[in-house]
Amino acid sequence: MAKKKKSKGRVVKNNIPALGNEEPQEVLKAPHSFVIHRGLPCPKLNDLTRDFRKVMEPFTAMNLKERKSNKIKDFVSLSGIFHVSHIAVFSRSKEQVSWKIGRLPRGPTLTFKIHQFTLTSDVIAAQKKPYIDDKAFESAPLVVLNSFSGEGKHLKLMAQMFQNMFPTINVSTVKLAKIRRCVLFSYNPTSKLIDVRHFAIRVLPVGVTKSVKKLITGKIPNMSRCEDIADFIEKANGLSDSEFEDDEASHVVLPQDLPSKGNLENQKSAIKLYELGPRMTIQLMKIEEGLFNGEVLFHEYVVKTEEEKEAIRRKIEKRKRLKQDRREEQEINKAKKEEAKENHKQKCLKGMKIEKPENQEADDEPEDDAKYFKDEVGMEPDQELFAPSDPKRPSKSRKRPADVRGFSKDSKKRKVSNDKGENSSKKGKFPFKSPSGKDKNSGRSKPGKPRSKRPSRRGKKINKKSRK
Repeated sequence: MAKKKKSKGRVVKNNIPALGNEEPQEVLKAPHSFVIHRGLPCPKLNDLTRDFRKVMEPFTAMNLKERKSNKIKDFVSLSGIFHVSHIAVFSRSKEQVSWKIGRLPRGPTLTFKIHQFTLTSDVIAAQKKPYIDDKAFESAPLVVLNSFSGEGKHLKLMAQMFQNMFPTINVSTVKLAKIRRCVLFSYNPTSKLIDVRHFAIRVLPVGVTKSVKKLITGKIPNMSRCEDIADFIEKANGLSDSEFEDDEASHVVLPQDLPSKGNLENQKSAIKLYELGPRMTIQLMKIEEGLFNGEVLFHEYVVKTEEEKEAIRRKIEKRKRLKQDRREEQEINKAKKEEAKENHKQKCLKGMKIEKPENQEADDEPEDDAKYFKDEVGMEPDQELFAPSDPKRPSKSRKRPADVRGFSKDSKKRKVSNDKGENSSKKGKFPFKSPSGKDKNSGRSKPGKPRSKRPSRRGKKINKKSRK
């Protein structure tokens, strides 16, 4: 029976791009990322990894499950399929906790030391009125860089790496409704530390009283003490302005309408930031040319001379050249093996097709077994010994024939009829008497001599006990 073909699962079917369901070019060209955890186990660092995946949404693998056996090469091999451009690795060693950002597939790689971090759950728990909006994670965040304009190529490379991790924004075509989050990278030139913060952006109308703002934003006010809507608007405690109007720097004129109530085009609105977390304080340690290896372009503590750099460069080139030679040698050996295998295959096929000569055909004719038996033994064989098998004649079975008397193979005893007369008549067919006068077929003694009872030993034992 042929094996039933296994049908594809639901997840596989959904991942196959059908006609008309391909992703748009904006999504394909946007930078995607892998965020993973390596090194020694640390539950807090695992939580930080999940929180940073939330920051990189929606262009990241949120449910990525990595194993200890996975290597960086495994993620590099998948990067081309899923259009992944960056990889962020959180790792913990005995000395420090580090964060590495690499550009796939060939680098460069930036290594940061994490001085301190705070998880998203702790940031939200510390707020009096936290703001959580799930729709804010449907679009990429806005990147804000502060104080990265100093001298040094490492600062420019670092700023460029942070910008390229997130999709670019076209000012002329962007929709303000999609900008709901921002990520801040603030560099301190004195301490050389970088503060990483994650905020949610909220826009509220300005120039109206607190009571009117409640009505505009859709909140249901408590009007139990008011006789009319005018009393609610004109009463003294409703005339206080909101906290956003105290800071004039937060007021902007909107160039577009926003889906939130009260935010219309060409009107003033206030922008407020709510921190979502996580927080990180990091410091740049080194920059490598390749992906997690290669020449060190910058190091915070180790400074090498030009001669040492040249020696390291020559060593790296020698290693690459040796690796390339070994790969070429392997390819040559592989080609030789494939050629030898093909030659052997052709030789085997050629040997199978050799035609037999004419004189060999006479030798290969089947011998007459009956004639051979007569020459060797000196007498004619039985007719059935070397008789050719007749396909029309049914073959005789070698199985033992069934018992005519109706007894099965597995039965141990014969069926005994309840009629004693019939049973005794059947047993009388073969009369045989033993010298003692017993009939062995019937198992009974002769009628003339009655059977004597044998005294039981059990009774004697009971009598002995009674005597005692």
